Amino acid sequence: MRVAERARMATRKKGSGKKKGSKRYGKKAAKKVERSMSELKRGKLRSGRSGKKVTSRKQAIAIGLSEARAEGGKVPARKKSSKKSRKKRSSKRSSR
Repeated sequence: MRVAERARMATRKKGSGKKKGSKRYGKKAAKKVERSMSELKRGKLRSGRSGKKVTSRKQAIAIGLSEARAEGGKVPARKKSSKKSRKKRSSKRSSR
């Protein structure tokens, strides 16, 4: 009996560890990212502040997500930078 119990316990699958819940990104976010990626591929995507052409895939995704955020889509908040990196950036700017 004990051997059978151990065999049953060994074959039991464990969960993946992910918690079940709602999706992180909504439909609007997916549409905006899709649109910005297609603009990037066509060479039409431009940065908001400087107006330069965007060439980075990561930057295109970030632009799409920020547009979705602005329109009230379901998108997680931006990651905050650490104090260390903020201090580095401010010291670089002041030294110029």
